[in-house]
Amino acid sequence: MDSGTDVMRAVWYESNGPAGEVLVTGEMARPEPKEDEVLVRLHASGINPSDVKARAGARPMAFDRVIPHSDGAGVVEAVGEAIGDFDVGARVFIRNGQWRRALGSAAAYIALDAGLVHPLPDAVSFEVGASLGIPGMTAAHAVLKDGPVDGASLLVQGGGGTVARLAVQIARASGARVITTSSRADQRRRLIGLGASAALDYRDPELAHQIIAANGGRPIDRVIDAEVGANLDTSLEVLREGGMIAGYGSVKHPNPELPFIKMMFKNITLSSILVYLLEDDDAARYAAILGKMLSAETVQLSVAAALGLEEAVQAHEMVEAGNRDGAVVLMV
Repeated sequence: MDSGTDVMRAVWYESNGPAGEVLVTGEMARPEPKEDEVLVRLHASGINPSDVKARAGARPMAFDRVIPHSDGAGVVEAVGEAIGDFDVGARVFIRNGQWRRALGSAAAYIALDAGLVHPLPDAVSFEVGASLGIPGMTAAHAVLKDGPVDGASLLVQGGGGTVARLAVQIARASGARVITTSSRADQRRRLIGLGASAALDYRDPELAHQIIAANGGRPIDRVIDAEVGANLDTSLEVLREGGMIAGYGSVKHPNPELPFIKMMFKNITLSSILVYLLEDDDAARYAAILGKMLSAETVQLSVAAALGLEEAVQAHEMVEAGNRDGAVVLMV
């Protein structure tokens, strides 16, 4: 609990390094909203791989003190004088909490531009809401950015990841036929249960043939991929002429050689996604879609662990370990 109206509990770091060495939990001044900002009383703060990488030093520190995490959920505490679309007490989730800013969501309060704050339906918990900003928005954008997918066929590569699991569900709920891949049999079974018509082992040397067969012998309309470079050959082999690839990562092969002539003769479009740069109008549309799907339970987002602020080190280490099956959040 907050010890006063002008201070709040928060987690922060003042230098990059291991979670156990640099993360501090304590009190600091509570932010106040500017005229175009919303002050949110946070109930949960979501932790993404990008958050722990930033804390570890993947990006040089641009501020003397950083409250980590971009995602969160809570209730509107106050609004700036220029804001008229939010009611005090309304349930919301936030995005871009610590994108190009020092003060993220691992705190009791956050003041943000109104375009970064979205309604959270009553049926959606704060824990789930705190996991929507990066994974939910990325998945919705990847599936829907190039237009409706009703009746289309989508290949979601690496379906075991949080974004990919959400993409499978969003695509299926939007009327698409979804084929996905995973190296783990348990994940493949789960993905079938979440709506995929086929879940294949991406280590299969005949993967491209298996994908086409799973789509009734027809090429795929679109590919959604977290490892564009590693999967590019397969994607180009299975895509139809005029097909599209939406990529939101390429860690294994960050600088792939682009087979331009092959892509040109199939008229393939390859686009990259960085969810932090979403336009506010697009983000608002995706937030509404996610809210409806979560309320209708056509999309599910699992939470692997909900820990307290004082357990921030443990939470960061869980995300770094990478063997969780669901989101990790801090309850504020």
